[in-house]
Amino acid sequence: QVQVVESGGGLVQAGGSLRLSCAASGTIFSINAMGWYRQAPGKQRELVAAVTSGRNTHYADSVKGRFTISRDNAKNTVYLQMNSLKPEDTAVYYCNAQDVVAGKGWYPEVWGQGTLVTVSS
Repeated sequence: QVQVVESGGGLVQAGGSLRLSCAASGTIFSINAMGWYRQAPGKQRELVAAVTSGRNTHYADSVKGRFTISRDNAKNTVYLQMNSLKPEDTAVYYCNAQDVVAGKGWYPEVWGQGTLVTVSS
């Protein structure tokens, strides 16, 4: 079974930085795209950033220039470096892995449990 586990959330003041990590575990042969989504209270889940196995990246307009996504294919791990954090970045951040080919089969997508990021003003 494939799982993804996030870490690195916490409380930070506005203007500060945090780095989120997400590791996929299991007998994994390949993962097409990995990304970060977030859901703030009372709002829908939204894509923050994503990176393909070829390291093509995509960012939400609201985080461009502040967040950087990176990936270690050998470790099936994705990172999100978040700088210049704002109170509106407060949310639960979820890791997502898409098009996962694993020993026990193919998974269209796998979600983590989420990690809370709180930015105080």
